[in-house]
Amino acid sequence: MELGAFSISLSVSDLDASKSFYEKLGFRQTGGDGTGYLIMVNGTTIVGLFHGMFEENILTFNPGLAQDTSRVEDFTDVREIRAALVSAGVKIATDTDPEGTGPAHIVVVDPDGNPVLIDQFFPKPGTAAEAGCDAPESPDPPPV
Repeated sequence: MELGAFSISLSVSDLDASKSFYEKLGFRQTGGDGTGYLIMVNGTTIVGLFHGMFEENILTFNPGLAQDTSRVEDFTDVREIRAALVSAGVKIATDTDPEGTGPAHIVVVDPDGNPVLIDQFFPKPGTAAEAGCDAPESPDPPPV
């Protein structure tokens, strides 16, 4: 099962202070709305800074994106990932329609209480909607 690009989504108290800090570490802004969240990149390392959207830091995977944030043509759909997790006995904390074909997300929680978001921005591979879909410049995070 391929989960896609990995990032950490940080809940921050001051978006501007966090942006300034990560810029000093060599990150540059590549997305976000500038008031609620920013996407920062350093090489292939991605950090999302989120203000007022959720309380905890979240491990995030994006099926359909490579670590360099380019679109992957053939990827494991979030619903396939969901089915594998359910089959393995993993409880889905935030679920999606297993029959859906559009962009979707699920959330699972690890044994220590850390939320893991699997957030797919693209339609299911091989569907009609998938044919004309391009990578979003700054995807909106789902509520967690």
